[in-house]
Amino acid sequence: MIFATNGAKLYISDSAQNTEPADATTYGALTWTEIKEVESLGSFGDTAEEITFTSISDARTRKVKGARNAGTLEVVMGQDYSDAGQAALIAAEKEIHDYAFKVVFNDAPDGGTPSERYFIAKVGSASEALDTANSVMKLNVSLLVDSKITRVDAAAGV
Repeated sequence: MIFATNGAKLYISDSAQNTEPADATTYGALTWTEIKEVESLGSFGDTAEEITFTSISDARTRKVKGARNAGTLEVVMGQDYSDAGQAALIAAEKEIHDYAFKVVFNDAPDGGTPSERYFIAKVGSASEALDTANSVMKLNVSLLVDSKITRVDAAAGV
């Protein structure tokens, strides 16, 4: 079954994280602040670096998987000066520390719980975008994912 992106929510942890939480339960125990007015979440997920070796004897290039990179989320928001989540992002950009992030999807079955994704990231940038006269002022943030993505699938209610 497929689901629309609408209704998804993004959260930032209330404190810097020195290490990646061990599992979804540990992530879930953190204190979270929702980041409001999100227009686009971008994409994230592991990609392996390609390592190549070309053998002289059979003139064949061999490929193996190298280090994994979970990507950079390019998050776009309608700028809201009163939003605590956006303020936390701007403050986190000024620091060198990682923060935990949570994405909650709008895919819960009736009476069940939605899918969630957890990860650690540095806020690499926080810039304002002022486009045309008929545009909303935007806050564009790059989240440099620095961990694996911990997946929690939607679950049926009891």
